[in-house]
Amino acid sequence: MQRSVTAHIGATVDQATTVVFSIAAAPGAAFAHEVLDFRVDGKPIEPFEITDAHGTRLHQFDVLPGRFTAVYEATIDGRAMEAPVEPVDLIRYLRPSRYCESDTLMPTALGEFRGLFDRDLLEAVSSWVGSELSYVPGSSLPTDGAVQTLLLRKGVCRDYAHLVIALLRALDVPARLVSVYAPGLSPMDFHAVAEAFVEGAWHVVDATTLAPRQSLVRIATGRDAADTAFLTNHGGNLVLDRLEVSAVVDVLPNDDITQLVRLR
Repeated sequence: MQRSVTAHIGATVDQATTVVFSIAAAPGAAFAHEVLDFRVDGKPIEPFEITDAHGTRLHQFDVLPGRFTAVYEATIDGRAMEAPVEPVDLIRYLRPSRYCESDTLMPTALGEFRGLFDRDLLEAVSSWVGSELSYVPGSSLPTDGAVQTLLLRKGVCRDYAHLVIALLRALDVPARLVSVYAPGLSPMDFHAVAEAFVEGAWHVVDATTLAPRQSLVRIATGRDAADTAFLTNHGGNLVLDRLEVSAVVDVLPNDDITQLVRLR
């Protein structure tokens, strides 16, 4: 499998600010080619690369008033290495978090899915969330969590993922959010899916079914969207005026939601 991904981002700032990007494929990818280019008013700038507690590659730099651009390009041949499962992961990703209020949703989870385990549980939660929600771009706010999503019965990919994660955590299944490049997604953009730990490994759950799970490319991993934003800034105002994402694979696979799929 060969996957090619790109991201082209442009923004303008009106005062000095620090920006942090999370657009590079995660460590362990089998890179045949990778380019990461940041510029401020056309001049190249070398970012400071940080690996966060979840294994995500972050690129940070300071920007004076003006315009900056970010370009990412990568070609990945084959499958990425699977990251080791750390004991702390199975604690961290069981706890309620800002956007995944698993404690509040425990009665719902028990009422709908009591007695289901492992792959049967993942299939049931994915199907239930997919049928209960309507995918409506622009219908949710950046501050909406899983509870608000369930009340509204609509949202976008991160809302679907947050609800899946909250329901699984409520049933004592470690679950986390992953931002990805998604070949086959239409319209193309960054995508968000859930990952659940069952049968000794992390498996992808995407209740939107908008792209085949087998060809996804991991970018960022975290408790929820608070850990996986593609761009954050501190200290000044920022206006995003360009965001173009592409992701293609040599052969687009068929996906069967009844099967367990690992993100690699």
